[in-house]
Amino acid sequence: MHPDPRTIDIQEYVFPLPDEKIASFPVSPRDSARLLIADGATRRVSESVFSKLTDNLPTGALMLVNETRVVRARLEFFRPSGSRIEVFILNPVDPPDIQLAFQSTGSCVCKAFVGNARKWKEPQLHLVCHVDDAKVGLSATLVERHENAFIVRLSWNPSHFTFAQVLEAAGKTPLPPYIKREATHHDSVDYQTLFARHDGSVAAPTAGLHFTPAVFKSLQQAEIDIAKVVLHVGAGTFKPVGSGRLENHTMHTEQVVVTRDTLQRILSGIDRPRVVVGTTTVRTLESLYWYGVRLLKERKAVPFFIGQWYPYQFSDQELPSVGESLGSVLEMMNINQLDELHGETQIIIAPPYRYKLTNVLITNFHQPGSTLLLLVAAFAGEVWRDAYQYALVHHFRFLSYGDACLFFPAEPIF
Repeated sequence: MHPDPRTIDIQEYVFPLPDEKIASFPVSPRDSARLLIADGATRRVSESVFSKLTDNLPTGALMLVNETRVVRARLEFFRPSGSRIEVFILNPVDPPDIQLAFQSTGSCVCKAFVGNARKWKEPQLHLVCHVDDAKVGLSATLVERHENAFIVRLSWNPSHFTFAQVLEAAGKTPLPPYIKREATHHDSVDYQTLFARHDGSVAAPTAGLHFTPAVFKSLQQAEIDIAKVVLHVGAGTFKPVGSGRLENHTMHTEQVVVTRDTLQRILSGIDRPRVVVGTTTVRTLESLYWYGVRLLKERKAVPFFIGQWYPYQFSDQELPSVGESLGSVLEMMNINQLDELHGETQIIIAPPYRYKLTNVLITNFHQPGSTLLLLVAAFAGEVWRDAYQYALVHHFRFLSYGDACLFFPAEPIF
């Protein structure tokens, strides 16, 4: 069987992270961020700056990025008494598809965190915003409690505006909980990547925040092509694993989209190094491989969904090659005349997971004991400890607005 991470003691991935190491603001320009380089095979750690990223990448590689766009998911309502109620949109419920939800008009039902919920006494809360110079009234109705959150119906008038337009006008940028300040108008730009296209995330794919037009130009000169995927980042990305063993953690589910073009580009250069930007893109690509495995193993069309423990039930000898797996996905898309593949993933990537589609990883520094740190450790091996210790000693900036890492794998990935 494939080694199973469920017995991992999460305390082995916890380290002290003082508040002063957490970046509250990004550097300017974006590509002036520091870049820590760590080689899992040699355990060598060095540093550079992000503007010189291309100098450290294999020429002719394929780079994959996440095109999701952060929505202004924090809505602030006030009761007649003056009490503040915050509705933090997590994901749409009706309609459940993120792309359809953001194009819906008139109303939308969402799962949300509600701050100060015990003081919400009225049937509805109201606020006023302006969309295209038109005055829009937005109402929130508390439908029911759901797990650790609430179901909230949002409705607006005039009703012809889309949910995306209303959120953009009425909401605030959802900065992570460890950034202890209010969002400003600068964050609406700073907390988006340059390749953000598709509304749906409540947290940025932060490795992409460092890219600038100058970096893109250097990639082009090195014949490094860029392909795109979408994973809409949920608030579950900040959920701590807690104490004890990993088997007690329930991984969050996120929606993904992969185009036929991206799939074909990977397949056409199957031996070409793949530089993956961010943990969200990693989760998408690795899940794509496992979806191909599902199609081959179950020998029928199945929905694109990968459960958190699915990869750990097979031995390496049972698994198809990357080409075979992705080929089965492309065949399914051809049969069903699909240009885009929509799905969901709950995959948890942790040591000793064996990577399939990630050859080089660009990422940020992550929270202690987080599933994102486990993903990095599975890729880079023990050098992650050397890298993080180096970063702490040499005053790198951590988390979403912090500096970047470039990791090479502990073992060759073919």
